[in-house]
Amino acid sequence: MTTATARRGDNRISPVFLGIAAITAVAGWAVWTDFASQPGFAVFLFVTGAWVVSLCLHEYAHARTALHSGDISIGAKGYLTLNPLKYTHALLSIVLPVIFVIMGGIGLPGGAVFIERGRIKGRWRHSLISAAGPLTNVLFAVVCTAPFWLDVLDGVPDTFRYALAFLALLQVSAAILNFLPVPGLDGYGVIEPWLSYKIRRQVEPFAPFGLLAVFAVLWLPGVNQWFFDAIDAVLGALGVHEWDTYWGQQFYRFWQGTPEIPVFTQ
Repeated sequence: MTTATARRGDNRISPVFLGIAAITAVAGWAVWTDFASQPGFAVFLFVTGAWVVSLCLHEYAHARTALHSGDISIGAKGYLTLNPLKYTHALLSIVLPVIFVIMGGIGLPGGAVFIERGRIKGRWRHSLISAAGPLTNVLFAVVCTAPFWLDVLDGVPDTFRYALAFLALLQVSAAILNFLPVPGLDGYGVIEPWLSYKIRRQVEPFAPFGLLAVFAVLWLPGVNQWFFDAIDAVLGALGVHEWDTYWGQQFYRFWQGTPEIPVFTQ
């Protein structure tokens, strides 16, 4: 009888992931202590590293949920090691999301672990596998914003505060985009098991273009404004002010020149 287990080596955390996490931790320390002569570069390393860590956890959540839902091939593919180089499309899962963060401050959805859906029985399991990734982004956003909604920002350096706010913005935007019921995104994967076979067959050819269509629509000024208003509303409910995310992005773009640390006034 086969069980949803993996060999010990299949679960061992990859040195690649540990290296990324270590760089993130050191950069975070540099931001907190104001150790770096260029705080913008430290913010860039910290936010980018934390963003890649969240992408790895996003894919891990898909894989781990699939494993316990019946796809016992997951471990052999290396998805449980958190190694981004093991993904089916590292370009889609890591490189493009980082580029979009640098260009526009948008959390591009990842999504490149191959799951053998034929091994999994039950519509609820299929939906949960798809939802597991963006739910990880939601959890990451809650953790990043905890100092804000817990009102424990006293003693937190301003630059670190702004970096956390910008990182939270990326997580919220990724969660919103991922949960859109558009073919090719996790949101569609949540509802797909509940659609008729005929509808699934008709929609299937459009899946590779779903993400491109979403970003094409986001170029429309009205839609773009609505999208970022929605992000600001969510962050506002979590105690994060637009002031924090704005300056977080300013520090992140260190190549434009390091801004002077502003003083926030209500």
